[in-house]
Amino acid sequence: MENNVPDLKKITGRPKLRTDFPGMYCPGCHYGIIARLLCEVIEELGIEGKAIGLAGVGCSFGGMPLTIDVDWTSCPHGRAPAMATAIKRIHPDATVFTVQGDGDLGAIGLGCFMNALGRGENLTTVFLNNAVYGTTGGQMAPTTLLGMKTTTTPLGRELKTSGYPLHIPELAATMKGVSYSARCTVHTPANFQKARKALKIAFQKQLNGIGYSLVEFVSACPPGWGLNPLDCLDFISEKMLKEYPLGEFKNVDSLD
Repeated sequence: MENNVPDLKKITGRPKLRTDFPGMYCPGCHYGIIARLLCEVIEELGIEGKAIGLAGVGCSFGGMPLTIDVDWTSCPHGRAPAMATAIKRIHPDATVFTVQGDGDLGAIGLGCFMNALGRGENLTTVFLNNAVYGTTGGQMAPTTLLGMKTTTTPLGRELKTSGYPLHIPELAATMKGVSYSARCTVHTPANFQKARKALKIAFQKQLNGIGYSLVEFVSACPPGWGLNPLDCLDFISEKMLKEYPLGEFKNVDSLD
C-alpha cells in the first residue's frame, strides 16, 4: 500500500515565551490573546532577556506573570507607572512595560499614569479596556459606556451622575512626553495583526529612547457584560468601537 500522506511542515505554534501554565481567564476574555501577542512581539524584537513587566491589580494581573516568561513584579493598585519609573532609571537598558486595566490605570492610578506621561518616562503601557471592573464584581469603570448596565449602574450609566467615558489614548496624545499612542482590538484576525504592528511600534519607541508609549486594547468581558463570547464580538463592533475608535493618535520620532 502506497503512503500518500504528504510531508507536513509546522507553520505556527505556541510562542516560546508562553509558559505551560494554563490560562486563568474566563471563556471569551481577550486577555489571553493579548498575552500571546505580547509573547510574539517580545520574541520578534529579541528583548526576552531585557523585558520587565509590571502587572496592575485586577484581571490585568490575572495570568500575565504566570503565562509570559519574562521578569515580572506586582504593584500596589494603580502604581505600576511609578514602580516602572524606578526600575527603568535603575536599569536603563531594560525594556520596562506595564499591563493595566481600566480601573487600575484610569481610576485609582490615573495620577501616577499622568505624572509618568508628564515626565516623558521611556516606558511602555499596555492598557486593557473592557469597560468594567471584572475581578471585583462588575462595577462601573471609568471607561464604561453611557447607558451600559453594571452592578453599580443597574439602570445604565447616566451622564448627569457619572460623566463621560474616559479616552486614555486621546488623552495621552496631548502630552508632550508621549511618543506613541494607539488603540487596538484582537476581536478579529485582521485586528490581531494590526495590534501586533502597533505593539511592536510601541516597544520600538522605548528601544529608541524616544518617550512614553501606550497601546490600548478594547477587550471583551463576557461575565461583566452579561453576554456570551460570540455576542461580545458584536458588542465590540457595534457599541465599543463607536465610543472608542481604533487607530493611532500620536506617532513621533522625537519629542523636540
